[in-house]
Amino acid sequence: MKQSYRSRFAFVLGWVWVAFAALNVYDLIARYNGKPALVALAVLAVLTALVYVVALRPVTRFTEDALIGRNPLRTTAVPWASVEEVTVSHSINVRHGAGELLRLWTPVSSARERARARRRGAAAPPQRGRFRTEPTLTKGEQNAADALSGKTHADWVGEQITERAESARHRGKEAAPARVSWAYDSFAAIVLAVVMVVVAVAAG
Repeated sequence: MKQSYRSRFAFVLGWVWVAFAALNVYDLIARYNGKPALVALAVLAVLTALVYVVALRPVTRFTEDALIGRNPLRTTAVPWASVEEVTVSHSINVRHGAGELLRLWTPVSSARERARARRRGAAAPPQRGRFRTEPTLTKGEQNAADALSGKTHADWVGEQITERAESARHRGKEAAPARVSWAYDSFAAIVLAVVMVVVAVAAG
């Protein structure tokens, strides 16, 4: 079963921008007035390419056989048994193969999120009075809270990567080399933006 992890905020904001850009492109084409319209279209193309590459494309995906890191300009598939070490700082860093490093773009851990996680993981203050004022958690909710106590989402995903890698090795899976491919979709978006800029500059 596939699992995907991405920045929900960036993903939603990216699609909001795409919708905004599409409406503006339609308006600029419908009311075309020469070079000003071309310049506006070029600006929209550059910004949309940037939004796609940075906000919409990055995703960390778990498949049955491999960890897939889809970053702005390339996609790396690391077989689970090839994962050697996982560390989490601002991003999740996966060492694999002959000392190679895969830095996942999502999820990331901001300083604010890590500070929140530390506060959440701190010991609860002693209860005062005879009556509880906090809502009682169900067993499932309490287990989830304990699992995430003091951890960011990136920490939790990093642990899941480590567990899957150890499980693959225990099952005798082969530590095959990682597969790396260029992000042709990103390059297509960038080329289109460059073409629009060239057309806008060349328009007399």
